[in-house]
Amino acid sequence: MAISYPQFIVSEKSPMEAKIIVPSSSSSASQASPSPPPLSSSMSPVVLTQDELKKIAAYKAVEYVESNMVIGLGTGSTAKHAVDRIAELLNQGKLHNIVGIPTSKKTYDQAVSLGIPLSDLNSHPVVDLSIDGADEVDPFLNLVKGRGGSLLREKMVESSSKKFVVIVDESKMVEHLGGSGLAMPVEVVPYGDLAVAKSLQALFEDSGCVAKRRTLDLDGKVPFVTDNGNHIVELFFKKDIGDLNAASDKILRIPGVVEHGMFLGLATTVIVAGELGVRVKDKS
Repeated sequence: MAISYPQFIVSEKSPMEAKIIVPSSSSSASQASPSPPPLSSSMSPVVLTQDELKKIAAYKAVEYVESNMVIGLGTGSTAKHAVDRIAELLNQGKLHNIVGIPTSKKTYDQAVSLGIPLSDLNSHPVVDLSIDGADEVDPFLNLVKGRGGSLLREKMVESSSKKFVVIVDESKMVEHLGGSGLAMPVEVVPYGDLAVAKSLQALFEDSGCVAKRRTLDLDGKVPFVTDNGNHIVELFFKKDIGDLNAASDKILRIPGVVEHGMFLGLATTVIVAGELGVRVKDKS
């Protein structure tokens, strides 16, 4: 289904470059984005659902995809739209010789069902471009990812990428990581996972941290299991955790921790879809 873009947004000054996007009619990008409707004084405001905003951002991100690329295929409700669009362009013959590297079993299954050729990091240790969503984005393009449980494979693929394009709706923009009040996930080995959770909570006591093991049942007895057979500890913060690199190092020093959901300095571009239009923020 064709998507009509909202028209404009006024970009704010920030530590990275922000650009106003009006869909173009030239280049390979034009195959992903229909032209916006003309403005008129009588036009009613365009009201879009969150999923429609995600789809707009995803389609814009696919404009970065070129034939003969190795593409990291993200996981989640926003990345799903990008995978769908890549498959559509392959089927239309507008993209050729694409190889996808899925970041989860769910994305693998989706890509296989759509006929996207797949491989892995062992065969393609350098990825041309990854496209994925995020749970939070701060003003410096640092991210929280992995609330869907795929953070380890996502970080492995996206840290191996020449370019990493992040697609979000405007609700994901925060002043600092953890600022949404929602979970920052940490993948841990199953053995002693509750003890690891206590250590993580103590580590960020000054930030009012509460650590909980993610479970599948209301009683909290059935742990969520990642694609790698690990568990997830969710960290909830009441205050800013401060120096993110220092926080990352402290988390990774705790025995039993596999990886955390802070993606620091990895994103090269963030595409933000909002009711007023699409912003592209590039890493400075």
